[in-house]
Amino acid sequence: MARFLKIILLVVLAFPFLQCKKEVDQQKNNIPKNEIHYAKGFSILNHEGYSVITVSNPWPKANKSYTYILKEKNGIVPDSLKQFLVILVPIKNIVVTSTTHIPSLEMLGVEKTLVGFPNLNYISSEKVRSLIDAKKVKELGANQALNTEVLIDLQPDVIIGYGLDNNNPTLDNLLKNGLKVLLNGDWNEQSPLGKAEWIKFFGALYGKQELANSLFYKIEKDYLHTLEIAKRASSHPTILAGDMYEDKWYLPQGTSWGCQLLKEAQGNYLWAKTKGTGSLSLSFETVLEKGKNANLWITSGQFGSLQEMLDTNPHYAQFKAFQNKNVFSFSGRKGKTGGVLYYELAPNRPDIVLKDIVKILHPELLTGYKPFFFEKLK
Repeated sequence: MARFLKIILLVVLAFPFLQCKKEVDQQKNNIPKNEIHYAKGFSILNHEGYSVITVSNPWPKANKSYTYILKEKNGIVPDSLKQFLVILVPIKNIVVTSTTHIPSLEMLGVEKTLVGFPNLNYISSEKVRSLIDAKKVKELGANQALNTEVLIDLQPDVIIGYGLDNNNPTLDNLLKNGLKVLLNGDWNEQSPLGKAEWIKFFGALYGKQELANSLFYKIEKDYLHTLEIAKRASSHPTILAGDMYEDKWYLPQGTSWGCQLLKEAQGNYLWAKTKGTGSLSLSFETVLEKGKNANLWITSGQFGSLQEMLDTNPHYAQFKAFQNKNVFSFSGRKGKTGGVLYYELAPNRPDIVLKDIVKILHPELLTGYKPFFFEKLK
């Protein structure tokens, strides 16, 4: 009997510790996971009643991160997080400042919540252009000098801005006036899928994270599928890119997202070994020496025909790709006010861009596919 009572006592004494360990294990298992997998510039952590978005790389070599709290109705934000900008979600209206933000709104089905944009003529989306024509989207002027008076009058739930560096006086002024400004660094991502994953940033603002995840999953799946198809290529055509602007030839550096797409499409981009994510600035003679015999040429998009290229610079005719009429451009698809659709949509849809490039480089691999963005110049 005494031994039995001793066992019972040990169990009773041990129970609180066992229960405590169970709770600790549960807490470990409940640690929110970052919902972002490819993008390097932001994270999303979902908690009960609120989410935390941290934008860590809004511009190159940024040494500061920005944290935003997305509070749901009846959600309770811990005191330790109240120092950060708190946004009530789902938001009902928005101002964005880059055309690359437009496709995310459209894919999520919330384009009608857009109330303002700087330089409306840049927008190509047909849906958003119809809203502009109906006077439902306000003109906000230049991006680096947004019309503060109009924005204060609009009182949008959020303004999505971006910075090229740490000097953003316009955005700072909007914050001082009580407006809620969030930085978006999609343009600074270095991988094609990393850029596209920023749709999850907007999904969190609208309480549509599941939809954003499913939309991105489809883009990711199609991209990776095309990647596997490209690996069947039996050749690696040499590629010349860019063209002259004023007295310099501009073309993408070797670690830019555009160069990555050319590489993943099994192309041999002639400047692929250069370091950097921006543009190279070279003399015509330097480019001619290296790129004269390239198999094909992808221009910057400023030309609509071969004759237009010749009219601008007759020396373009010295390139083999030009002579063989193997020059491609993405300038054909434009909005009705002149905005180039590629600049707006391509960062959000790398799956389409990759298909286009694979079709150009290896037409035998994608039978029946017609490029969406790119066309051969005539």
